[in-house]
Amino acid sequence: MTEHFSHVVRGSGPGLLLAHGGGGGIEANFGPILDDLARTHTVVGPDYPGSGATPRSDEPLTLDGLADSLVATAVSAGVERFTILGYSLGTAVAVRAATRHPERVTGLVLTAGFAHPTNQMRLAVDVWRELLDLGNKELLAKFLTFAAVGAGYLNALSPQELEGALAGLAVPEGTPEHVDLVASVDTRPELGRISVPTLVIGTRQDVLVPIGVQRELADGIPGAEYVEIASGHSMQAEARDEWLARIRDFLDR
Repeated sequence: MTEHFSHVVRGSGPGLLLAHGGGGGIEANFGPILDDLARTHTVVGPDYPGSGATPRSDEPLTLDGLADSLVATAVSAGVERFTILGYSLGTAVAVRAATRHPERVTGLVLTAGFAHPTNQMRLAVDVWRELLDLGNKELLAKFLTFAAVGAGYLNALSPQELEGALAGLAVPEGTPEHVDLVASVDTRPELGRISVPTLVIGTRQDVLVPIGVQRELADGIPGAEYVEIASGHSMQAEARDEWLARIRDFLDR
């Protein structure tokens, strides 16, 4: 696996390391809030193998490997200690980084997260993976939009806006490896060892990662703070301001 990922570094202040979702990337998952976060923090945003400018891996990804490489990328960028802001698959990467590198991680913010995929999630991941194998980009875009966008936001789009959203959906080349990793995640045994301040942000209208799964993640972490926002899995677009406000409130404290 790539030892140091291609990454962005922005801002100054306390360290903030970003862990993006499967089939996503730093720009896609955090772009709308990057500049705001960089006003108060040194933000390090690494792209997983096959996302951004990081070369695709020629072997299966592991949670240990992603966590170690993420931390190594931050340290090589001069950021020795940091809060980790994780999204979706990135929440599992963040948890693993916190338990493997406790001397580096000072806090966690976990959004739309899970410790272990349920049967409902596994079925969605199986469909996602098979659509990738089929190479039908139009059908894949429809499925991911259905699964990732909250009903209120999705149904408010005009036909032209919906068409544009489907056409604009980018699929990084490393997505198959990302999706395979999602299916194998299990951080439940280590949640009780998380000892840093933690905020779990639930996305209440999420179809891809049901809200009950997100609540279980919060319940497993001692002393974790839990809040919800009215959004599907794509809260970057659906509830950007509220998401940022929740993150900012935690970081400011």
